[in-house]
Amino acid sequence: MGLRDILTGRHTVAGPAPDRLFAITTAYIALQSEHSIDPIGTAAIVFQALQTSEFEATLSEMAEVVKATCGESGTTARTQDDSYGYRWMVLENAPATPSVEDLAVGINAVSSSIETAGHGERLLCAVFAFKDAQGNPIYFIYNYKRGYWYPFVPQPGEKQQRNTERELQLKAQMADDLPIEPELERWFPLWGIPI
Repeated sequence: MGLRDILTGRHTVAGPAPDRLFAITTAYIALQSEHSIDPIGTAAIVFQALQTSEFEATLSEMAEVVKATCGESGTTARTQDDSYGYRWMVLENAPATPSVEDLAVGINAVSSSIETAGHGERLLCAVFAFKDAQGNPIYFIYNYKRGYWYPFVPQPGEKQQRNTERELQLKAQMADDLPIEPELERWFPLWGIPI
């Protein structure tokens, strides 16, 4: 921690290498071809927002960064707050053209902007949405603090229940393609995902 960090009250978190985030850009090929799990063209990054003008300016800059980095593909960005006080920046590909690569580039641009602004400790996770052959949602969640991925499969219906058997199956199937979180107790469910 340097003098500037002490004076501003900010510090950077030495997170894992960004190449772990980009593992999803090759893993989705195995998901599609071997397991009939398709991307739906949406992803999100979740962080704790600050109610300061500086942080809000950073959010505006992030939207511009996403527009600049993914604009040619038609990827859009929007923000939304959840009932727990977390902010979601949702990235959506143009209709009928899902691109996991564009989403990963956009998510990385957002996380890099937050880290550059000195708020890296506020990053929670990135979420990429998929669906199986029956149309059921499957999410792959990247934990920024741990640098690992894990699957989250909510059970269909109104109740907040997860399909842990399917999650463990996906862990076994994707262990060679994604750095999977080895500690199952760190596979936190995310209810009410807005993607």
